[in-house]
Amino acid sequence: MEYAIELKGISKSFGPVAANKNINLSLAKGEILALLGENGSGKTTLMNMLSGIYMPDSGSIFIDGKKVEINSPEDSGKLGIGMVHQHFKLVERFTALENIRIGIRGQGRFIHGNDVRTKIENTASRFGFDIDLDKKVANMAVSEKQTLEILKVLCYGAKIIILDEPTAVLTVQEIDRLFDVLRKMKKEGHSIIIITHKLNEVMEISDRVTVLRHGDYVGTVVTKETNEKQLTELMVGRKITLNIERLVIEKTHPLLEIRDLTVKNDEGAIAVDHMNFYIRGGEILGVAGIAGSGQKELCEAIAGLRKIEEGHMLHEGESIIGMSPKKIMEHGISMSFIPEDRLGMGLAPSLSITDNIILKSYNDTKGIFVDRKSAREEAQKVIKKLEINTPSADTPVRRLSGGNVQKVLLGREIKSGPNVLITAYPVRGLDINSSYTIYDILNEEKKKGVGILFVGEDLDVMLSLCDKIMVICHGKLQGVVNSDHTTKEEIGLMMTGTLNIVNKEGKTDGIAKDSAFTDEEGKA
Repeated sequence: MEYAIELKGISKSFGPVAANKNINLSLAKGEILALLGENGSGKTTLMNMLSGIYMPDSGSIFIDGKKVEINSPEDSGKLGIGMVHQHFKLVERFTALENIRIGIRGQGRFIHGNDVRTKIENTASRFGFDIDLDKKVANMAVSEKQTLEILKVLCYGAKIIILDEPTAVLTVQEIDRLFDVLRKMKKEGHSIIIITHKLNEVMEISDRVTVLRHGDYVGTVVTKETNEKQLTELMVGRKITLNIERLVIEKTHPLLEIRDLTVKNDEGAIAVDHMNFYIRGGEILGVAGIAGSGQKELCEAIAGLRKIEEGHMLHEGESIIGMSPKKIMEHGISMSFIPEDRLGMGLAPSLSITDNIILKSYNDTKGIFVDRKSAREEAQKVIKKLEINTPSADTPVRRLSGGNVQKVLLGREIKSGPNVLITAYPVRGLDINSSYTIYDILNEEKKKGVGILFVGEDLDVMLSLCDKIMVICHGKLQGVVNSDHTTKEEIGLMMTGTLNIVNKEGKTDGIAKDSAFTDEEGKA
């Protein structure tokens, strides 16, 4: 078998933390290899050594059978390696065309603009990408940025492609298109490593699977000879039950009421169209919809981050329309928001875990100095509770793996003691074990009487975890269904706008009416 990449005895440490310990890995030519492991198992660190961001402390790297040294991303590019990082490496103020042109290598010092555009358009057409090259990155949706990153690597001529959680921000349809692209690349002789936590994707797209655990190499298995259960046990090191518990507890009165809510997106178009629903204490209300159906704008509006065009939002009977996020906190309204873009708007990447965790409470500090000792103790509690893999509480968030970044964000929001928790894709990018930890934490909050809005993309998870599921399509409410009385097929039809059951008998107990709630509705 001819190998595009061979890693032999690769080790890398950051202070006292050994990220990789004597790792051996091989990637055959024309193969798709899945790299699997829990958050913090060393997957991204290992790939960053191939992309030239880090250099190994020991071990050897072979490309096409020849031993090489990769001391920079430029060295990696010259060897035909391209990595699509989980957190985008794009210039926000530049267009898609300008972002790609930055790294295209030409024979001379300058490259004619038309030649660049033609090359990019040909590559996009060849692999089936649909992208506006003149659109600025700052105005792009997350999925568009991901597409641009993949197209950029292909335009640079990479034959070895590394994708770090490429599907974390894509819809089901976009994932299907991406996998079609990967299969085309494989047929043309590209060698691909894909890091993902989604076992169904591993089983669908990969030829072999390499598993890491706590920085150690566990083993490599042929995909068609394994299954999700075995891969989970290899990852975690023990048997794990893949069942999500849905707690059945008595619901309280509606904590959050949304009536005829209308919100616009950044382009000025209607994103949330006269929406009505409520969330009661001790209830998890799921939100299902194709990406871009208004989920982001809805969450931002509730959290005070986006202007309301029309409608009403009541928190325990009191209007919160027009309040700033800070004013909402000062007003005693416990509203927490976990955004989709965790590093872009959720956390400050350059600050430590401790500083990020106290960001929401620094205004409560008496005097001009922050109590660093107490703040660090609080950070340590979050680190322990959520099993965040980090050298210390003083580590900058940007140095953590994507899953650990998500844990920091969730831990900070729960620490603030909300009675309404708005969660947008809280397990995106998390491994199975960490995801189940998050589900348990959400259930703990539910036990306390917290009302939870759970924006998700995995319908199986939503049906298992959520009491009810609110389905939206193009910003319009299609219905609120009881998880015990619906199916994935019914939800799927609602997501595409084929089925609307807002007025269907027995299905509307989660939809807010124009008038105040009756006792009967509050107990539904």
